[in-house]
Amino acid sequence: MGAKNVNVYLDNSATTKPCENSVIKALQMMNENFGNPSSLHACGFSAKKELDNARRVVSSFLGCEQNELYFTPSGTVANNTAIFGTEKARRRDGKKVVVSLLEHPSVLKCFETLEDMGYEVVYLKPDSSGKINLDELSNAVDGNTIFVSIMAVNNEVGSIQDISKIKGIIKDCKSKAYFHCDAVQGFGKLTIKPKKLGIDLMSMSAHKIHGIKGAGALFVSNNVRILPYVVGGGQENGLISGTESIPAICAFGEAVKDIGNVEKNLHNVQVVKDYFINKISTLDKVYVNSPEDALPYIINISVEGVPSQVMLNSLSSMGIYVSAGSACAKGHRSNVLTAMGVSPKSIDSAIRISLSKFTTENDMEMLYNGIIETINRVRR
Repeated sequence: MGAKNVNVYLDNSATTKPCENSVIKALQMMNENFGNPSSLHACGFSAKKELDNARRVVSSFLGCEQNELYFTPSGTVANNTAIFGTEKARRRDGKKVVVSLLEHPSVLKCFETLEDMGYEVVYLKPDSSGKINLDELSNAVDGNTIFVSIMAVNNEVGSIQDISKIKGIIKDCKSKAYFHCDAVQGFGKLTIKPKKLGIDLMSMSAHKIHGIKGAGALFVSNNVRILPYVVGGGQENGLISGTESIPAICAFGEAVKDIGNVEKNLHNVQVVKDYFINKISTLDKVYVNSPEDALPYIINISVEGVPSQVMLNSLSSMGIYVSAGSACAKGHRSNVLTAMGVSPKSIDSAIRISLSKFTTENDMEMLYNGIIETINRVRR
């Protein structure tokens, strides 16, 4: 089924529909301003001016200096650069790192690599509400710790970590560890100012906020030092080599401009989520895996007796699009739900419903009806 037939799109944690201004800007850059920003001629200078403007827009939104923002090809590259860039810069300072079991594969797989390299990796297990225990974090961090990575919002259940306290805990432990936050799912949906929160490194992605694929960003505090992980021509002040994707980056800037009022959007999405939760609360053997205080943009539920893929395929045939979990973990039982203590039976029937600021109650009504229709057909 092609994109033109989409009726209800509820997989916004995987990717969002680009906003009109992002598409217009990307096309403009491809058609009219296609120069390489590193080229020393008028066409290159014009592209560089647009690149600088996009950096100004995004850094202003974050409340950071422009020289603290580095554009990347994706959130995954931002995460890899933060982790391995720190390892290269600080390998003599210690051999211990700390990470939560809630993290995206682009973080967890990096830590598996660090483990193979001889690092001691402490994995923090979440509780049943999808949150890490800050006392366990405090016990894990010591003078040998060089890196702590805790995401802002989990991409499967929407649990929100109290990232405002993490840097203080690191300091209380007499540690000089860098605090990295994967904010891909929280950026643009929560107010996250990295400098105010004590975040040293923060990853973002354009296509999660109605930009286009091919652009991400990494905030790197001026107070920390990391080394290049991707090497080459020395773009992005030497940190992330490779010709910048100017269309995607400039579209990223337009998407940030279009975010609007973060708190107002959050309230409106909460209303839509509550409407849906109230509807499904009447259904037999349907369970909500997301905690009550989760980011309302993400709802994880289990429909007992209907395997995840069966539900996904059934809804897809109706033009309703959800996910069976993280789009980056196909075919694997969710490590997040497993860590939260959700039963294998519930995990195998779990689906992720992810909203955007454009999602309506009518969209959720159609989803509700689709779930009922699937239950009636499959549960016999």
